[in-house]
Amino acid sequence: MFIAYNAEFVFRTTGKGTYEVTDRVAEIVRASQVQTGLVNVFVQHTSASLLLFENADPTARRDLEKFLERLVPEGAAYFSHTQEGRDDMPSHIRMVLTRTSESIPVATGELRLGTWQGLFLYEHRARGSERSVVVSVIGMT
Repeated sequence: MFIAYNAEFVFRTTGKGTYEVTDRVAEIVRASQVQTGLVNVFVQHTSASLLLFENADPTARRDLEKFLERLVPEGAAYFSHTQEGRDDMPSHIRMVLTRTSESIPVATGELRLGTWQGLFLYEHRARGSERSVVVSVIGMT
């Protein structure tokens, strides 16, 4: 039987950085009862993003964060969109350079991620925020 299942969760960040949400999404996939299909995960914000990334060594994520901070520096004089502070425009640009959604295959009721892959919410703002994440699972039971 074909199923389309939707759920949402709110994730509270404490500031810039990557936060693993793999387990939260896996719980939703299990609750959907989809055995074979696809899960789409979407973050509803313009200053946060999602990443499929290395989950074994946290230094890989720190290196990515440092790289993006060098690529899109905060407080650059050429930014005019600064109503919410020095990190306002850089956070939007970093979101555009990454992704706001990821699709992951589902097989035997589980996420089919690679051995060293995890799904991360990437907070681009210095202050913590509540981030809404929408999860849609489609497939067969």
